[in-house]
Amino acid sequence: MADNLLLAFGLTLMAGLATGIGSILAFFTKTTNTKFLSLALGFSAGVMIYVSMIEIFVKAKVALVGALDETLGNWATVGGFFGGMLLIALIDKFIPKQGNPHELKKVEDMNASSKAVQDSALLKMGTFTALAIAIHNFPEGIATFTSALQDPALGIPIAIAIAIHNIPEGIAVSVPIYFATGDKKKAFKLSFLSGLAEPIGAIVAYFLLMPFLNDIIFGIIFSGVAGIMVFISLDELLPAAKKYDEAHISIYGLIAGMVVMAVSLLLVI
Repeated sequence: MADNLLLAFGLTLMAGLATGIGSILAFFTKTTNTKFLSLALGFSAGVMIYVSMIEIFVKAKVALVGALDETLGNWATVGGFFGGMLLIALIDKFIPKQGNPHELKKVEDMNASSKAVQDSALLKMGTFTALAIAIHNFPEGIATFTSALQDPALGIPIAIAIAIHNIPEGIAVSVPIYFATGDKKKAFKLSFLSGLAEPIGAIVAYFLLMPFLNDIIFGIIFSGVAGIMVFISLDELLPAAKKYDEAHISIYGLIAGMVVMAVSLLLVI
């Protein structure tokens, strides 16, 4: 259990801090590799959708049916699944468009002008974007942590998928802050810090949820995690992948992600 705990927290920390990778890409590359991003985001969505529907949802259902009865357990599983979706949907609803992490930026936006625009409104927007992404990442941290704690074989691909989708969010934070201040360090710092919401989510999950963990709570959390990840995939990853898409690359990535996840699950059975 102790080994799983350290692994779960380490994976959540790695996934969250991937926002810093996006910031670094914005500073040290000239153009966005749209083919790679489209493939990677599609791959991430494939991993998350497959593992949510085939593995996590099923484990939640087994736990809840075993702890309750078949009828109530099935209803609880479905309720937890759509409850997870509702949580993320509400977070998105109350994040204004300019601060929403789904509004992606390209590296070219960073390099469009070498002169910083001293604009307090732009700085405010960039800071708010960082805050919005931090809020958005909090439940993702809970999802990554609880999945890895229960089953490291699930946690590792989920953490990688979350990390991939955090990279464009790092760019979204860095671009407006850099334009407003001309300070790469400040832009990187805020981008990096916005990712800390995920390990904070892991800490909250550990201290608030783990002491009371039983089959019912585990089942509801796990079904909620499945809902969160499916919503993220459909609302964020796939639309973002299509924005960068060229010649259906995002769909190829989606299928590849599902295949890799399916094979990896078969290998650990």
